[in-house]
Amino acid sequence: MAQGSVQMNEASPKAAPRAVMAADVIRQRIASRSLATGAKLPSIRKLAATLGVSTSTIVEAYDRLLAEGAITSRPGAGFFVARAIAPFDVAASEPRLDRAIDPFWVSRQSLESGDDEAKPGCGWLPSSWLPEEGMRKALRQASRAPAAGLMAYSSPLGLAPLRTLLSRRMAEKGVEAGPDQIMLTESGIQAIDLLCRLLISPGDVVMVDDPCYFNFQALLRAHRARIVGVPYTPHGPDLDAFARTAGEHRPRIYLTNSALHNPTGAVLSAVTAHRVLKQAEIHDLVIIEDDIFADFEERPAPRLAAFDGLERVIQIGSFSKTLSASARCGYIAAKRDWIDGLIDIKIATSFGGGRLSADITYAVLSDGGYRKHLETLRARLSQARLSTMTKLQKLGITPWIEPNAGMFLWCRLPEGLDAADVARAALKDNLVLAPGNAFSHAQTATGFMRFNVAQMTDELVFRKLEAALARAARQGAGG
Repeated sequence: MAQGSVQMNEASPKAAPRAVMAADVIRQRIASRSLATGAKLPSIRKLAATLGVSTSTIVEAYDRLLAEGAITSRPGAGFFVARAIAPFDVAASEPRLDRAIDPFWVSRQSLESGDDEAKPGCGWLPSSWLPEEGMRKALRQASRAPAAGLMAYSSPLGLAPLRTLLSRRMAEKGVEAGPDQIMLTESGIQAIDLLCRLLISPGDVVMVDDPCYFNFQALLRAHRARIVGVPYTPHGPDLDAFARTAGEHRPRIYLTNSALHNPTGAVLSAVTAHRVLKQAEIHDLVIIEDDIFADFEERPAPRLAAFDGLERVIQIGSFSKTLSASARCGYIAAKRDWIDGLIDIKIATSFGGGRLSADITYAVLSDGGYRKHLETLRARLSQARLSTMTKLQKLGITPWIEPNAGMFLWCRLPEGLDAADVARAALKDNLVLAPGNAFSHAQTATGFMRFNVAQMTDELVFRKLEAALARAARQGAGG
């Protein structure tokens, strides 16, 4: 810019672009080493004169550079180039292929891979399957709310209208919980975290299904609990093993899904539910029932919380699977005595809840469009399950059961293949898979894998999977 350039004030619509250009000039000088680490930058007036812009433009440019850490400010001395940051190492940032297949493995691969990469091993729907327009409408509505909705803490229990709506939704599944028995959380995982803080101490035993959702194991280990597994059947936990394990290990908690089980897609039967509750009473066992997949159901499955009346069963859930993983909102439904203790722990660990997320969640759930979204989603998943099962069977991969709802297929690989080897081979083609032992505490699911049918609509996924199977087979044959 020439010295005689037209000056602009901060109110000009073109001020921001000129501030960006001025900031770019400084960045380029830092990158080319013409401004070394620690070097003093020109004063605001001097740089404005040099570039032929207003001082307000340079103030904004320096503010941008300060915000991103490229420069520092010393009161009374001026602005200086910040210490250089080590160049971004792409190789170091990529998921480690040689890492053990532990409960964190699948999560890290799924979260670190790009949005455009295939993720049959992840536990969520593609963004295009979620109610984007409903979310945008809710965001617009939230932006017009009073300032408290955007700026203030939520009450300890959370947004009252949302808790009332959740109470009604739970009643549809036979679970009677008043709004004062429901506490909102940031997520389903936070709900379990708070319950672990309330109910267990390091060294306490917690019973889980085998296989179970891998993050259950990760979270329990973070709380230094002793984990024991019970084999899971198409109708719920193996009852003989359940009774034997409860008697031998005296677990404090049993943590499970009962509606649509993760990873198997199985549904708890009423008979099994009653016998599990009987064992829980005999052994003074608290049950945490994760109902996160409730909205995927075609027909409501039996709920332990419904049969128990929330006496020793605690139900949790969230909306990350059917609504949005970004608008973090979950809940705990429990008897009032436990809710009171949970409020204290919530205040101690996170103070107020996410009011904005709760407002957005309530706006979407209370809109008629959400039920229509679920109807479309269930039909779409049904079609995807059938299509995926057919294509997997052509590769010699067979489902353990044929689920009647949901997005997961728990499948047996061709004889002799190790799912961990297949997963590592697939990752070389940017295909994220979920090997069975990530879900198995006893490490007895070597030949199994969980597939997310919503992430398998592209034929390229099956070609990459076939190639990974072949590579793993050759590796196994080679010793």
